Formats: sequence, structure tokens, C-alpha cells
Amino acid sequence: MFNRRRVTGPRPRPERTSGPFRRLRFRNRTGNRLIAVLAVLLLPLAGLTGLASPAQAAGTLTATFTSENYGSWWKNTYVIRNSGTAPVNGWTLEFDLPAGVTANGHYHGDATVSGNRLTVKNAYYNATVPANGTTGAYSYWFLTNGALTSPARCTVNGDKCDGTPDNPPGPPGTPRATTVTARTVALEWGAAAPGDYAVASYDVLSGTTIVANSTTTSATVTGLTPATAYTFTVRAKDLRGNTGPASPALPARTVDPATDPVPPSAPGNLRSTAKTASTVSLAWNAATDNVAVAAYDVYRGTTLVKTVPGLATTVSGLSPATAYTFTVKARDTADNASAASNALPVTTDDVAGPGNYYKVGYFIQWGLYGRQYFVKNLDTSGSAAKLDVVNYAFENIDPVNLTCQAGVTKGISGNPQDPDEGTGAGDADADYARPISAAQSVDGVADDGWGKLRGNFNQIKKLKAKYPHLKFVVSLGGWTFSKFFSDAAATPASREKFVRSCIDIYIKGNLPVYNGAGGPGTGAGVFDGIDIDWEWPGAEGHPGNHWKAADKDNLTALLAEFRQQLDALGGEHRLLTAFTPADPAKITAGWDISKIFDYLDYANVQGYDFHGAGSDNSWEPGRTGHQANLRRDAQDPYPFDFSIENAVKTYLDAGVSPRKLTVGFPFYGRGWKDVASGGVNGEWQTANGSAPGQFAEEAGLRGYQNLITSLPNMTIHHDEQSGSTYGYTGPGGQWWSFDDTWSIGKKTEWIRSKGLLGAMVWEMSGDTPGGTLMNALHTGLP
Repeated sequence: MFNRRRVTGPRPRPERTSGPFRRLRFRNRTGNRLIAVLAVLLLPLAGLTGLASPAQAAGTLTATFTSENYGSWWKNTYVIRNSGTAPVNGWTLEFDLPAGVTANGHYHGDATVSGNRLTVKNAYYNATVPANGTTGAYSYWFLTNGALTSPARCTVNGDKCDGTPDNPPGPPGTPRATTVTARTVALEWGAAAPGDYAVASYDVLSGTTIVANSTTTSATVTGLTPATAYTFTVRAKDLRGNTGPASPALPARTVDPATDPVPPSAPGNLRSTAKTASTVSLAWNAATDNVAVAAYDVYRGTTLVKTVPGLATTVSGLSPATAYTFTVKARDTADNASAASNALPVTTDDVAGPGNYYKVGYFIQWGLYGRQYFVKNLDTSGSAAKLDVVNYAFENIDPVNLTCQAGVTKGISGNPQDPDEGTGAGDADADYARPISAAQSVDGVADDGWGKLRGNFNQIKKLKAKYPHLKFVVSLGGWTFSKFFSDAAATPASREKFVRSCIDIYIKGNLPVYNGAGGPGTGAGVFDGIDIDWEWPGAEGHPGNHWKAADKDNLTALLAEFRQQLDALGGEHRLLTAFTPADPAKITAGWDISKIFDYLDYANVQGYDFHGAGSDNSWEPGRTGHQANLRRDAQDPYPFDFSIENAVKTYLDAGVSPRKLTVGFPFYGRGWKDVASGGVNGEWQTANGSAPGQFAEEAGLRGYQNLITSLPNMTIHHDEQSGSTYGYTGPGGQWWSFDDTWSIGKKTEWIRSKGLLGAMVWEMSGDTPGGTLMNALHTGLP
């Protein structure tokens, strides 16, 4: 997996292999958590190992409530019944407890309590309700400390528990027109009375055609014809999609432009009142008109981005550290547009903020195996307090559906030349199904083996709660999982589908059910954005990867699709980042750096793997070389210049803002064996392949902590010319290239001098338990 010919450019970072840290653990979690005194009420659960499937529309569910007195407590049961002719897979029960009544135990269901509202999802063993059958002995029940009449507002899978139809909302109040122009009518109306469910939105109709929709009691109908009569009504829609009767009708007539040929004056004094990394707030002075100013159109360059009725607005969905120019035009009721206001140039803030530096670190999914590196270690090492973003590496692409893949645990072959090494692979067990012990947990509390979110994802939520500044993004692809990026990005339809699936799984948190974990919304709040690790568009990567010349344009379109769909979610800005190459040839082949930064918050530029032997000696086994040099070494015998300085220069010369670039730092070393004497302490000398690695199948690779403790006879040298650290055990021995506190100091000083955004680390498990390298990075980039 690490094998690359040197002429193809900088090496990929080390990644998953078949070593001890990739051994997969499979568990079926059955059984119960019942208190002993109630055990006689239940049948054994042994052997019930079937997993719940996604809910399907098959059959009709109802729920019947009963309550039994056991002296000091009451047992309250809901039996789910399916009156349909096909099984129903998956059920959710919701109901309200009366005031003053609390539930203190829940069995045969996963209950969430919010105030007096209970939401109960099936256990994995009672998910299926058979045709014309019930949940029977495995029906959900709970305890209360008093008698309980039938709970209120009971639903099962959204339908009333008693099977009766929903009562829809009432009619809205009579609408009135607040502003009428040649092509628009703005309406207001009185709120509709709710039926069984709260009112969620309102439809505005012209005749029988829906022409506007609103979640408030006002809306503007656009796209109308001037000097034309219309009749509008409004109807309410509740949270279940039930629509109520229409309001009384409102006749309205659009303005005839011929009656008013005079445009408004231009708005004055356009100014910025605030800005962030993704927004700019604008204000302006009012225009005047002989009749009335109806609205103001806000332009970003030549693109209309907003139409507002007032004298201020905030433009969102912008890219950090990017220059924009805004203008505003006024429009009157006859749709006459004014001249543009003064042009206002504004540059958005970068994600770190003025005078600050960003620190990004990769956390590897498989670190909890052989490396025994857990999310907790980000805390105990002190690194979590110093990092700004953690990239969770890596998630794969489904080879058939070309969507984000989750919910599978399948290992890789371990053969780096196998073209199908990563096809269909993944580790849902490590992601969200494997229970983390108390000793391995961020807060010292073990994962509940019945919980819907366990493993790394649950620990990420705990770490974020402890460090509210810290963001996590999910990294898609990497060296082994980039095979199908080219196919997923190939067409507008495939891009939309791929992006939608990734957001659904990792941002909305709709994790596939796996081993009793996962389900709708279970992963919400884990990730704050998405990182694209496509290695490489338009060029070869892992053997068997799909790639083509069109990848370059398709990548730009893919990033645009990610940015659009992430912004459409609303709320807090979600990060969109990418791992980008140091090799100028790979940049030219696959990365349109004149366009991609319109969508990226920043890019993590590869700053390592410039030289190495490869785990199977197929890269540069015959000569030592610096793997992460700041500048070119004059003694470098190769005809190309792979260095951090040259890589970053390629981006800056293309006009990329330095505050959109981080530089990669390796927290690991690359080594050679049987190194000949000569040169300067073994630099650029002949060798006989990769040195023994930290793991048997990872020859030539050692994490920093392992490297400095496993080779006590190694002498460390610092090369001022190239800004590199290396270690040498002497003629005929081993030679290693890596970063230490000295080289990190040199590189961070250079980053500050260039005004770059900060640094990225591959990967955090290589550091010492006390975070020696991360401390140096934080000192250099405070």
C-alpha cells in the first residue's frame, strides 16, 4: 500500500495495513439488563441475534397500554400490534407521562426522556413485528412509582396508537397583501389552530397551484406577470404532513410597469458592519422613489445573492480568507432597478482569526488495535487542548452504489500491490459499535454495550464536550480508499448522490444499524465537517485506482456540491477541507487551485513522504533521503525538488491566500537498513531496503515515540541547510528521517514568516505519551 515509484511524486502518508492493529473484533450483544426481582416476568433472550433493519412501510401498527400494580411500583406495558399482511421491521413509540409521574426503568426498548415526553426505539431483537402479530413477551415496558392512566399523545411510527386518523390543522386567517409589485405579492395571515400535531409550515396557493411555502405567517409570491389579477389562499401543514382547509381567498393585481417608468435612486454608503470566515454583514442608506421602494437586491460580483426589504442583511456561504466585492440596487413596485451602489470590497476572515494559527491532527480509526491509541489519548497527552481540528481517518466509498460507505466491518488484504486492497473495506466496529472500556474512555465511563453509539464516535462526542473549541471532520478516501472517487465525481447526478449520502451519514448522523448500534440520528453531533482525501485525481495512486483526465474539473464540481449541500443545512458553518499534494505535477493534473479554494475552508498540503524505501522496498530502497525537508538539500542527487518550500510556492504563485494553507508534519519516521558509510552521517548514501518497522508488516516506518525508544544507539543530527532531522546508527546500520522539536521549530518559524494558516499532523498516535511533538508545534504556532 505504501509502494510508489519515486518519480510519481511525494509518497502518501502511511495508512492502514493488515497488522495487529487491524484485527477486527465481532460481537453479538444479546441478553437483558433486568433487575433480579423482575426476571420471572421475562423469557430468556439467548439466541436472539438478529439485527434490526431500517423501517419499512408494511402493515399497520397500533399500541395497547396496560398497567399492573406490584405494591410499591407499577409495571406499565405497551404491546405493539401489526394488523397488516406483511412484517414491519423497526418501530418507534412516543408518548407523554402525566405531570408528576416519572419512569425509572425501561425494558425491551431504548428510551429517551425529554421532560415528560418519552421516545422508545425497539431493541434489535424485537424490531420485527410479524404480520397479524405482536411484540408479545418482548413488548416494551417501564416502571413508575404510582398508578398510571393511559399516557397522552401516543404514537407508534408516527401514527396514533389507537389507529384513528389524524386531526389536521384548522384554516389560517384571511391573508392580506403587504407589498405588491409588478412580479411579486407579499402576504401575511393569521396562524392556523393546530390539530393533533403542531403546525410546521404554510402553503400559498394560486388556484390549485402551490406558489410559495413558509414556516412563518408570511410569504412572498414571486415570478408573477405584471398587470395581472390573481387569487391567493393559504393552508396549514402539520409536522406529520397533514394539510388543513384553505383560508378565505385574497384577490390581488400586480402592478403595471407602464404606469411608473421612473427607477429609484441608487442606495448610498454601502458598508460592512461585521464579518466572519463565512459571512459578511452589510448595511446601506435608503434609496428614494417617486412611488415606493419595494426591495433591495444584493450582488456579489455580478451574482444576485439576496433580495431583502430592509437596509441591512448578512451574506452567508462565503469562503474564508477570500476577497469579495458587493453592490446593492433598489427596486420599486414597478420592478424598475436603480443604478448600483458604491462597490464594497471585503475579505472574509480566515478560520483561525487574525494573529492565530490552526493546528490540525489526524486520528486514525484503527489506532485502538495494535497501537492502543484511543480518543482518550488526545486528552491525556495534552494534545486536545492545543488542536483546533481533528481529522478522523478514513471512511470508504461504496464500490457499487458510489455513496459514502458505513455499517460494514471488512478488513483489507495487507498487500499494497493488490488493486482491490481497500474495495468494500471499513470498520463500523471501531467507528461506533465496539464498546470502549472505562480505562479507555475520555470520561472514565465505559460504553453501554446496549447503547446506539459506542466506539470512537461516542468518545469523540465526549472529547468535544470537554473541549468545546475542538472540531472533528470525517476524512474520506486516503491512499487505500480513493479507488472510486473518480466514479462518484463523474456526473452531476453521481456527485449529488454521493454528497447527499455522506452528509446523511456523517453530518446528520444517520448511521446504518450495525451489531445493535446505529440508527437514525445516532451519529448527529460527532462531525463538524468533511475532509476530502482523494489520492489522486487525474493521476495514479494506489494500484487499481480509477482515474481520468476529467477528474480535475470533476473534483472542482464535487467540492462545489459539498459546499452547497453543507450550507443548505443551515445553522453553524460546516468545514470543508482537503488533503492536497506537494508534487507540482499532481497539482497540475488534478487540482484546479484557481477554483477549488472558492469552496474549501483550507487545504492541508502534504509536507512529508518526499523520500522513503516503501514497506515492500518498491519505492527508493537503494538510497537514503530526507522525507520532510523544509528546503532542498544541495547534496540531493535527484533531479526534482521535493520540499515544503517548493510545494507551498506552487500554491502561493497561483494566487492562493496563505491563510488557506496548512503544512503537513510527520509524527513518524522513514528508515533504511544496511546504509553505506560516506556522505554526511549517511545522508543520500546507498542502502539495502527498508529498516525494520514498528510493526512487522510496516517495514521502514516507526512512530516518533517508538523510533526514539527502540534505537538507543542512534545518533540524531540536524541539517541546517534543508531544515531536516535524521538519525544514524553508523556505517552498515540504519538511517531514519523524521521530525523532532528542532525541525518543528525551524518549520513553524518559516510558516509564520510566510503568513500561512498553520500546521497539520499525520498522525497523532506517533507522538510521545506526553505530547512532545505537539507541544513543540503549539509553541511554534501559538
